[in-house]
Amino acid sequence: MLIKTLLNKIEKFSSFVYSKIYFGVRGFKDCIIVEVHHRKKSKGKCPICLRRCSTYDTSQKARLFSYVPLWGYPVYFSYKPRRVHCKEHGILTEYLPWSNGKERITTTYKIFLGHWAKRLSWAEVAEVFRTSWDSVASSVKWVVEYGLEHRMLDKIYSIGIDEIQVFKGHHYMTLVYQIDAHCKRLLWCGKDRTSKTLLRFFRFLGKEKALLLKYVCTDMWQPYLRVIKKKVPQALNILDRFHIMKKFNEAIDTIRREEYRLNDESQPYLKNARWVLLKREENLTDKQFLKLKDLLKRELKSIKAYLLKKDFLRFWDYKYKKSAAKFLKKWCTRTNRTKLGPMKKVSKMLSERQELIMNWFDTNPRLSSGIIEGFNNKAKLTIKKAYGFKDEKYLKYALYLTLGKLPMPKVTHRFNC
Repeated sequence: MLIKTLLNKIEKFSSFVYSKIYFGVRGFKDCIIVEVHHRKKSKGKCPICLRRCSTYDTSQKARLFSYVPLWGYPVYFSYKPRRVHCKEHGILTEYLPWSNGKERITTTYKIFLGHWAKRLSWAEVAEVFRTSWDSVASSVKWVVEYGLEHRMLDKIYSIGIDEIQVFKGHHYMTLVYQIDAHCKRLLWCGKDRTSKTLLRFFRFLGKEKALLLKYVCTDMWQPYLRVIKKKVPQALNILDRFHIMKKFNEAIDTIRREEYRLNDESQPYLKNARWVLLKREENLTDKQFLKLKDLLKRELKSIKAYLLKKDFLRFWDYKYKKSAAKFLKKWCTRTNRTKLGPMKKVSKMLSERQELIMNWFDTNPRLSSGIIEGFNNKAKLTIKKAYGFKDEKYLKYALYLTLGKLPMPKVTHRFNC
């Protein structure tokens, strides 16, 4: 099959024809040049209003436009553009259906690079397809901006809000996800984790869509809680089990480390026992299970904290809200009688946030931020895969591309990548 036949099958443009196809040299590298000509007596289109206009003049020098590589060879469309005389907009370079404005990269190639940028780092995409990092970045930017402009923002009833650390030091980014059963995706991301950051999200969402929200799943970060209470008072703000159990694990680990440091007799037992105490029993290895069995025979503060956590897990099995609230009150009373400072802090946190915690029982099915943490792990992998974006805007493009479920521009063929 001839290359020209293949291009006419998958990349045919009205009023333009493919002419000569030959090997050329660009930047001391072999490449394939595809000459494109406009049909005789055809008129070019105004790039603004897309009306057919008379030709003003034709460029004597051909412009090259990067296309999808073929068999490892870079491919370029070569075309001498016309200038058209539009009665409304004046003299302008004609509209080219394979490219956008003055860009020297075809739309198809941008979509192709955008697809691969989801799977590989941008540097690897540039290396594999023999293009520049800037070309990959501009392609991703174009694909993401198209997707953001054309995505649907209706039927958003449940959202999850969390933050991840980016760059070095205390630099954070707030991520807002849609976590409805019918659609799970990244909705919005913004710099920092302050009240102003979240207020920007609600301005983006708009009052009408904010009023449709039924559930908001968050951690216990106070700036988020204040904004949610103010902007979406009708929505249930849920502090789910993932973030709460994380506080338990932090308390147990603090007690274990302090006991190991102050009590010499406990050191042989608590050595290498961190994950034995933090993991759920069903996730322990055989060796860890035997270690736990031995620890349970000892009179250790760490074991008392572990047993309190294990007892609290029954809270999530309750079907009725009143019964769960009664259990929570008894558990906090019992914990407050111990001498375990970190566990008392957890008890105080549960008492102060009881109303938000109990909202978990008002959802059916039960909402969990497990999906949010899954998204966060993908976001961190995206950052790691990028080998460190130094610019916040490129980081946002990468996150939207990977997690946003954005609609892609329609093309005449599909990429299996």
